[in-house]
Amino acid sequence: MKTIVENIRENEKTPFLRGILIRSLLDAGLSFEDAYDVASKVRSELEQVKTITTEELQEQVSRLLNDLGEKDVLEQYCFPSVAPPRILVTDVGGSQRAFSRGRKSRYLQSSGMKTEKAEYITELIHAQLIAEGIGSISTSELGYLTYLCVRQEVGEAAARRYLVWSEYKDSDRPLVLLIGGTVAAGKSTVATEIAHLLDIVRIQSTDMLREVMRMMIPKRLLPVLHTSSFDAWKTLPIRDKKDRDSDQLVAEGYRSQAELLAVPCEAVLQRAVEEKVPIIMEGVHVHPDLLELAPDDADVIKVYVMLAVLKSKKIKSRLRGRDLDVPLRKAKKHLQNLKSIWSMQSFLLSEADRCDVPIITSGDREKVVLQVIQQVNTELAKHFTASARDVFGPVVDQLGPAALDRQWNENISLLQA
Repeated sequence: MKTIVENIRENEKTPFLRGILIRSLLDAGLSFEDAYDVASKVRSELEQVKTITTEELQEQVSRLLNDLGEKDVLEQYCFPSVAPPRILVTDVGGSQRAFSRGRKSRYLQSSGMKTEKAEYITELIHAQLIAEGIGSISTSELGYLTYLCVRQEVGEAAARRYLVWSEYKDSDRPLVLLIGGTVAAGKSTVATEIAHLLDIVRIQSTDMLREVMRMMIPKRLLPVLHTSSFDAWKTLPIRDKKDRDSDQLVAEGYRSQAELLAVPCEAVLQRAVEEKVPIIMEGVHVHPDLLELAPDDADVIKVYVMLAVLKSKKIKSRLRGRDLDVPLRKAKKHLQNLKSIWSMQSFLLSEADRCDVPIITSGDREKVVLQVIQQVNTELAKHFTASARDVFGPVVDQLGPAALDRQWNENISLLQA
């Protein structure tokens, strides 16, 4: 049942959408993780509610924000009119939009900067622009000013990573990011957060591709497709299964299923590259060899990472968490096959090592996300040959070489000259 939000003052009725609430909370300064949790709780509480007024909805959200102790976010959410003066950012096409600290911070994080540092740099730039009375600024001016700020406040290496990321974002080169790993390695969670940070709208799960194939091909014709990847070996026509090594059987079953999934995976990647759209593909079937199936185009940025959980107890703990949070994931079945899952991970890690692709230990989520983004930036750097002038344009000439020696904020007044 869809809950209708009624704005009595404006005499309007709209359906409640979790995504819209998440965006409002992000704009108010809440982190993505907390915004997602708050919006999900609100949606859960409204499941049996047919109609709610905007005031009642605001009270409900305010209560949850208050429980989190987010007083600043609460004030910004309830009273957006008290926000500081708006700064308009104009892009190369002449379109304008308000300077968003959340968006700016995510952009900096996309260049491989830690969250705390990205937020600090964003606040620093925003406060200085407000102090200088800047009402409008171009994207190239803001970009170069940020580059100068990062260079002085963080360091040359961070400034170069920001330059590399800015050059990529202004290009139309497609990014293909493949995230592999066994059950409970955190692939979906990491992929979702990275997509949010990198502003990627296309995420493809290999599990979903498998479901589509299962609808097309009945079990009696292709039984290996209709089972979990860790016990696919049970459907293979092997006579001496009892005499075979169990790890080898698990690997053969996995290979058989992964080879079938390679066909739709290749098609999805091909389509994304043709449309020049960045894509994240995640799933247990994302074998290192899949990187070779991505279109071999000079403009394509191809990145592969394997997520690993190095302790079986941790996998067990995560699977039990799934059983509580997402019952449909059939965590109990996975727990009963923990030995096979562990065996499959050992095979995947050996394959990653054979193909010389990075393995990232799945632990603290923020740390894992940062490591994946850094891997993306490392690959981008291999294709980078531009200068600051190439990336930010005439503003570099306007401020001249002395811009690098001045305090970064001293360049703001010169931009308006």
